[in-house]
Amino acid sequence: MNNYLQSTEIINWQHPAVLARAKELAAGRKDPAAVAASCFSWVRDAIRHIGDYDIQEVSCSASEVLLSGSGICYAKSHLLAALLRANAIAAGFCYQRLSRNDDGAPFCLHGLNAVYLPAYGWYRIDARGNKAGVNAQFAPPEEHLAFAIRLAGEADFPEIWPHPLPMVIEALRRYSSKDELWDNLPDVPVSGGNRLEIR
Repeated sequence: MNNYLQSTEIINWQHPAVLARAKELAAGRKDPAAVAASCFSWVRDAIRHIGDYDIQEVSCSASEVLLSGSGICYAKSHLLAALLRANAIAAGFCYQRLSRNDDGAPFCLHGLNAVYLPAYGWYRIDARGNKAGVNAQFAPPEEHLAFAIRLAGEADFPEIWPHPLPMVIEALRRYSSKDELWDNLPDVPVSGGNRLEIR
């Protein structure tokens, strides 16, 4: 479980601003589920999704996302994991493969989180930000993710990764604008059994 609590270059929860925000969100709460719910709701609602708001700045590390106030789904998942880990709550990364335009190819990965709650075990949460047709909530043990798998070629990968996928980090570091990133979102083919195979 220690892998899901680490502070890293990307999930840099020991950054003073991240640590301060994490403690603020946990204030007055002792139950891990209550702390996790507070962190989730704040990232979902206070950090703007760059696609929804047409923000060109691309952030990657937790501290970058916090200081910019915005990020794509991957970046928001990095910040949420950092806030949870700063509060000694294990958090990992999950991915779905979704149609970019909700009508088939092209496809891309969508990033979300899993949090370990003592009363429930691993529980997936998606803080990408709600909008018309998207209503992600924190209500364990029931999952309320942003997107359901509906189309051929889409997939819901079961793995819970302790670190973000390298291809995700590479894309966020390579492309300096939202428009450029949008045309180069990472994708993986669906293998047998819907396993996420990183080559």
